[in-house]
Amino acid sequence: MSASSEQARPIVEAIGLTKDFSDFWMRSKARAVDGIDFEIREREIFGLLGPNGSGKSTTIKMILGLLRRSRGKLSVFGRDPGDVSVKSRIGYLPEESYLYRFLNPRETLEYYAKLFGQRRSMRRERVDELLEMVGLQHVAHRAVGEFSKGMARRLGLAQALINDPEFLILDEPTSGLDPVGTHQVKELLIELGRRGKTILLSSHLLADVEDVCTRMVILYGGRIRAQGTAGELLSDTEHTVIRLPKLRAATIGHIDELVRREEGLAVESVQPARQRLEEFFMGLVAKAQAEQAATSGALQGGQTARFLGAGVDPTSQAEGRELLDDLKRGEERLAPEMTGKVAAAATAQRDVLAELSGATASKPPSSATEPSTVAPAHAAPSAPTKEAAPTSDATSTGKGVGASPGKDVDRSIIDGLLGDQPDRSKGTKD
Repeated sequence: MSASSEQARPIVEAIGLTKDFSDFWMRSKARAVDGIDFEIREREIFGLLGPNGSGKSTTIKMILGLLRRSRGKLSVFGRDPGDVSVKSRIGYLPEESYLYRFLNPRETLEYYAKLFGQRRSMRRERVDELLEMVGLQHVAHRAVGEFSKGMARRLGLAQALINDPEFLILDEPTSGLDPVGTHQVKELLIELGRRGKTILLSSHLLADVEDVCTRMVILYGGRIRAQGTAGELLSDTEHTVIRLPKLRAATIGHIDELVRREEGLAVESVQPARQRLEEFFMGLVAKAQAEQAATSGALQGGQTARFLGAGVDPTSQAEGRELLDDLKRGEERLAPEMTGKVAAAATAQRDVLAELSGATASKPPSSATEPSTVAPAHAAPSAPTKEAAPTSDATSTGKGVGASPGKDVDRSIIDGLLGDQPDRSKGTKD
């Protein structure tokens, strides 16, 4: 499959998606989502915007399979959202982080990693990388119940990434974060998009969505009011912006005269250039960190965790996961050549047992009152006796003079081959 077709493949596809909430009598009480059509393509950051009550969280819950749609079609990775097989490919950060308050960050991430069946070595590596990435490595042994909301959100983001998901769903990821954390999350999303992740971002902070999303949908009253790329939706066709270094007042006057003469328009306003508040704030923080100022809060995060799809094609990544699963299920299996040797040894053992058992069973008892001493293969071993062992001739051929059934074969041979021979080294009389 070509790269272009891979990029165009929809991860989520909704057609006429509708969700009605009903009361106890199954009467329609509210329509949260009303016949929306959209798709989220592979390897894009998709924004879901709208005021409170517009249907954003309901749409996300239907994508996750937590709510069933009332009407319409919805598929995730080409399957029904309720299909369990797609769950391991999704990472989810809910609007509120619900974490076990008595666990510390390391225990929390270990717990979620175990839910995905990850091996111990993989868990340790990923937990260390994620804690460093979200700036919580220095509080890794503090109880989560002592965390601020912003620190809990950082841990929730790490939890959403523990399984290296192909599709990441973030509901208000910057809620409760300080400007440093908000800036870091936006940089992280851009980096994850660069690494091939598909991301659904729902936020009330429009500046965050504008900075990172490639396409977006704006909802109101459960319906789509606008959708498209940031450039398509935000372009202003009524104005032109020219950015220049600082000019003298006389030069600005000449420009105004030129515009009036050539275009018949006047310069509407002249303003000194100003930086964004986020840029100014981050500059102050960087200066304080350079001075090594002490802080008890979360640190600025480190590099993006290496395991998060870095340079890995999604198809080969899925194949790698399947291979690891197969290896994990076959950890106790022997190599093929060893399996063949063991099977040959077992066959030889069965042949010897059958030959020995057949030799004794072929001779009928000497009298009706003399029972056979050969026990069936599954019977418990008989107690040791004081009888003398038969001669070597009788033991090897089964034709000793006067030998009765059961005495021409050493019983310990059969019991030993069966593996249920008791320890006769103690208490056995010759």
